[in-house]
Amino acid sequence: MSPNCIAVARVSAGYPCAAPFDPGEAFPEFRKGTCSESGENPVFRGVQECLHLVGLDMERFGRADWNPLGRWIKPGMTVLLKPNWVKLRHPRDPEGWRYTITHPSLIRAVAEYVAIALKGQGKIIVGDGPQTDSSFGEIVTNTGMDRVAEHFRERGLDFSLVDFRRERWDEEGGVIVAKHALPGDPQGYVAFDLASMSHFSGHRGEGRYYGAFYDEAELNTHHSEGRHEYLLSGTAIKADVVINLPKLKTHKKTGVTLNLKNLVGINGDKNWLPHHTAGDPTNGGDQFPGPSLKRTVERRGGQILRRVAAAVPGLGPRILRGARGLGKGYFGDTEEVVRSGNWHGNDTTWRMALDLNTCLLYGQADGSLSASRTPKPYLSFVDGVLGGEGNGPLNPDPVSCGVVLFGSDPAAVDVACAWLMGFDPERLPIIREAFAPSALPLSRGSWRDVQLISNHPAWCGPIEGVPLKECFHIRPHFGWVGAVERLEG
Repeated sequence: MSPNCIAVARVSAGYPCAAPFDPGEAFPEFRKGTCSESGENPVFRGVQECLHLVGLDMERFGRADWNPLGRWIKPGMTVLLKPNWVKLRHPRDPEGWRYTITHPSLIRAVAEYVAIALKGQGKIIVGDGPQTDSSFGEIVTNTGMDRVAEHFRERGLDFSLVDFRRERWDEEGGVIVAKHALPGDPQGYVAFDLASMSHFSGHRGEGRYYGAFYDEAELNTHHSEGRHEYLLSGTAIKADVVINLPKLKTHKKTGVTLNLKNLVGINGDKNWLPHHTAGDPTNGGDQFPGPSLKRTVERRGGQILRRVAAAVPGLGPRILRGARGLGKGYFGDTEEVVRSGNWHGNDTTWRMALDLNTCLLYGQADGSLSASRTPKPYLSFVDGVLGGEGNGPLNPDPVSCGVVLFGSDPAAVDVACAWLMGFDPERLPIIREAFAPSALPLSRGSWRDVQLISNHPAWCGPIEGVPLKECFHIRPHFGWVGAVERLEG
């Protein structure tokens, strides 16, 4: 299987309803009794079809001993499955989680093939670091993922669910009012300094980065004077194989949130992650698209209020919350007005996301980076059964795509996803720059080398041979409209 060969399985655009999401038909490779009596499961069929399309273990396909992931996964290994579990609650739709986060039916199907490869020896870990105000327990329980975990444990498999975060925050009106300590990753955390190997090396934003908390000084200590530091989940770094399970979805800061962006969830402290650079392009920033008196007042006033919120617990957040409520009418709603780097000119977030991918591929448990060792197997299955368009990642609208994608090069998988979404990978820095030459490369060759193989004939062949009329025409986030779409002809 070539790394630039991506499987795209077309399936019906719907998820099975009953946890633990058993297959809707008999598969020779699975033990008897796993077939559901409650209806179809197109996700299981999509995962199997992807593995079959790329020809894995073909001599045994259709037999009980078919082991398609066996070339990467051996008995005794630890395998991390990394879904996109950013947040359960959609602001407008109680069922919106189905097109916002990775559906557990995909996790179940992929885990079955991992279990085949492990042959009863090893560990399967499903782990993520959701948005800081999210409840990991609610995600697990309300989606049926607890039933999936129970299914594997009843079979005697070592199957665990891990919240990688060290803290959960309470928010009111978009303002952090309290922090709660969490158990954290049982494997601890590993700090990396990418230094000159960082995608921030030479960037003009030093000292002006903004992350996930009001204390900008803390974030900028990790990205200054040649340092570019990240704190990563020990589980992710120590795992033998990582399988990324992102959602097919738009994103306000990077255009899309697929494999490369999904690794934000393996960090241990979100305030080590730059999300935008204060200012506008005239002074090296990307917080706003351009200069104006109104935006200058908003930026400087916001900085002062955030510092007050960080320095004066209790009163400070209340002052900030009140100011935000008053300012919304004058400065505009974030769902309608570009701010905080939520536009195609964001030159910060893609760098952070690619740095995290570098740490995962080349990072060692002692915090060092090794270019001499072969990177760990890093695979991808994408949940595109229901995708998200418009104001992603947290407030998307649903789009019925009916696809599952698979590949052994997550950056190449992102190329395939973006193309089928109707976007131009060259206009998405998070994808384009993943193919840039580097001493620690994230992918090889050019994104234009990607080849598709599919059960849908129009999606077979070189990526650029798939015409726009055969794609989904997904609507970008409003800050990316006109800047990311493919221009055919």
